[in-house]
Amino acid sequence: MTTIDKLERDSALTSSARQSGTATRWTWQSAYVRRLFWTDTVIVVLSVVLAHIVRFGHENLLAAQIDALNYTLISVGLAAAWLVSLRMFRTRSRRVIGAGYDEYQRIVSATLWLFGFIAIVALVFNMELARGYLAIALPVGLFGLLISRWLWRKVVARKRRRGEFATSVLVVGGARAVRHLGSTFERKFTDGFRVVGVCVPKYSGVVGEAVDVDGRDVPIFGDEYSIAEALVASGADTVAVTATETLGPEGIKDLVWQLEPLDADLVVATGVVDVAGPRLEMRPVAGLPLIHVEKPSYHGAKRSGKRVFDLVFSSLALLVLAPVFAVVAVLIKLDNKGPVFYKAERIGLDGEPFGMIKFRSMVTKADAMVESLLVQNEGAGLLFKMRDDPRVTRVGKVLRRYSIDELPQFINVLRGEMSVVGPRPPLRREVENYDGRVKRRLLVRPGVTGLWQVSGRSDLSWDESVRLDLSYVENWSMISDVLIIGKTVKAVLASEGAY
Repeated sequence: MTTIDKLERDSALTSSARQSGTATRWTWQSAYVRRLFWTDTVIVVLSVVLAHIVRFGHENLLAAQIDALNYTLISVGLAAAWLVSLRMFRTRSRRVIGAGYDEYQRIVSATLWLFGFIAIVALVFNMELARGYLAIALPVGLFGLLISRWLWRKVVARKRRRGEFATSVLVVGGARAVRHLGSTFERKFTDGFRVVGVCVPKYSGVVGEAVDVDGRDVPIFGDEYSIAEALVASGADTVAVTATETLGPEGIKDLVWQLEPLDADLVVATGVVDVAGPRLEMRPVAGLPLIHVEKPSYHGAKRSGKRVFDLVFSSLALLVLAPVFAVVAVLIKLDNKGPVFYKAERIGLDGEPFGMIKFRSMVTKADAMVESLLVQNEGAGLLFKMRDDPRVTRVGKVLRRYSIDELPQFINVLRGEMSVVGPRPPLRREVENYDGRVKRRLLVRPGVTGLWQVSGRSDLSWDESVRLDLSYVENWSMISDVLIIGKTVKAVLASEGAY
């Protein structure tokens, strides 16, 4: 094929790709980014104006001359600098909008960096800035920005639930890689990725054959030399390469040039699964971009910080929930005679057993009835669960539906047997059947809540429960704990997967 032929082909593919969906993605993303910009602008301006009015009064809004500083000009400059800072930190980047906490993190970093810079400048030049003015603008503006992004993300999630605002992915790899990526994307549908086609390296079969992904047929469009044509035929706007060893470095570089006129993204799947971003670091070595994977950390300052957080959070929780405990205790006694609390054996840190405290939600001696009910078990794997368990009392059904029966576990947290956030507390018979990989769940304290709590609870399969627990153990951080606590409140109020 001559150079002219290649140029004509690329031009035709570019036109076709834009008509087949790529342009649609840029359209909605561009419109979404514009809305974010105007929302950010309104929030920043209003927060600065509010701080100005509260500190100096509305009559001085246009002429606030305080100690030789014109605060009207300062307010205009602060609002402009705040918007510039949000842009510098790429808070509206297409890479972070709509999914993950990186968007929130960038907003916080941009805001704190700006106000920190202002504080340093004021100190160096001995400027007497009104601290109350900044103390109002900072929290009000930051809170407003975070809430607005959260609301916009809800809009995106709702659209993606209906199949809109999605990123169509063409996978270059084998059937196994396609199934793994496809299942992962389906599970995290709010991220907006969907596998629509596959190119199998060294494929010699019939074009049009399909790979089954969770009951959905994903068509095969050819081999690694058919990617550009497959991109157009599938309507994809992103290429995900998993077969890096087959393409090689030269093949991937050639692919980058092929995709350039198609206005499509290229991502490379490393094969490193369930490892969070903070543990991955790109390091160029001898001209090669190598990904360094940090080892999980279970000791030292991180564990001490987590323990301090557990003590403070559980103490406050028990103090605030004391009236709830009193009411629940009375209801349990009125509904069914017996103790208010129930202590169930669970296996904790390093395989040590402990008594997990719960509000009693079943009749007395419920444990003795398990054997007769095993044939009706609806739980996943080694777990025993029944949607209509005859042992559960009337009050117990309400307690379980909203996870109120688990609130006394904060006592276990104070005693050092549990953590606020962690893996699900396992039974002894579960632990006895663990293999070497699953035993890693015992490297951290089990949690009152965790990834399993916010991802389906009793509706999860055994394998998925184990995967979530191991993912938490290997990637836990204080930021992720705070996010999980926030998601737990939502999951509990919606009573998702609770029975």
